[in-house]
Amino acid sequence: MGIVGWIIIGAVAGWLASIVTHNNRKMGAGMNILVGVVGGFLGGLVMNLVGGYGITGFNAWSLLVATGGAILLLLIVNAVRKDPVETT
Repeated sequence: MGIVGWIIIGAVAGWLASIVTHNNRKMGAGMNILVGVVGGFLGGLVMNLVGGYGITGFNAWSLLVATGGAILLLLIVNAVRKDPVETT
């Protein structure tokens, strides 16, 4: 998958993860892409550790793995941040 694919998957995965973790108001498009791409690497690593497949290309499975990794990343970031995220 090329750089454009990573950016598109990262943007969608980061946006979905920010909605799930209630960070959507604090994050812009650039941060969504960054969180999604890093989440893709993190999700791929976790999937490989448990014996599954990580990012396999531009498809729904890769989006699911990247979104799961991005959610995990945002949950970790929210846990160590000092200001709590509003859930309303």
